[in-house]
Amino acid sequence: MKKPKYILDSYALLAYFQAEPAGVKVRKILKDAMSHHVVAYLSVISLGEIYYIIARKIGEEKADASIEDISCLPISLIDATKERVLTAARIKAQHAVSYADAFVVAAAVEHTATIVTGDTEFKETESLAAVLWLRT
Repeated sequence: MKKPKYILDSYALLAYFQAEPAGVKVRKILKDAMSHHVVAYLSVISLGEIYYIIARKIGEEKADASIEDISCLPISLIDATKERVLTAARIKAQHAVSYADAFVVAAAVEHTATIVTGDTEFKETESLAAVLWLRT
């Protein structure tokens, strides 16, 4: 039996770190990833997005600490290869999503993973990849 695969976007990890109600589902995914029941991914583009959001709101020191915390989680980082950049660019060209979110969609398609988010922008790409919504 194949393990479920999830790609977390910045919304998901920020909700987790800020102990928001939406972070409960993320915590369960991470717990399941720790016990190897599921696979969790994060695009390096989303990692950068998390960094700048935290740096703007509460400073670079906290952003650095958050990136260090992410490195300790059971999450596989997906690099931005030339092929992935071009796939994300095609998605961005065809759908009204941010460039960072296009990378999430591209990774979800490539890995047959479910996107974990509360960002309504992903409604635009639900035909390409499944979404686990963190809010209704």
